[in-house]
Amino acid sequence: MDRITIKSLSFHAKHGHNEQERIDGNHFEVDIVAFGDFRHVAKQDEGLHQTFDYAKAEEIARSVMHGISRKLIETLCKEIGDRIFGEFPIARSLNVSVRKLSPPVQTDAAYAEITLEWNR
Repeated sequence: MDRITIKSLSFHAKHGHNEQERIDGNHFEVDIVAFGDFRHVAKQDEGLHQTFDYAKAEEIARSVMHGISRKLIETLCKEIGDRIFGEFPIARSLNVSVRKLSPPVQTDAAYAEITLEWNR
């Protein structure tokens, strides 16, 4: 299968289990990887309506990240993936990852990450 990837979309958003995170916000990254048959669209070179429109996928991720405050990155990841997978039937499979940078743990950590997968 072919693959289209959007890597490290960067957001400052007010999500987290700790109340202070939902007030001050934190830094997050989102990766979106869509798998499907994109070669036939490449031959036609017609337009975004026939392929996986990564600008529209980014818009969906942005609306979730800047939307209702959530306690879990798992919830954010599921909301983003459900909406993107529903929007793009050309995607046979989809992986979405959400990373919370500098998570509130006692040991230095670059990030905490969840990845979920959707399949048709």
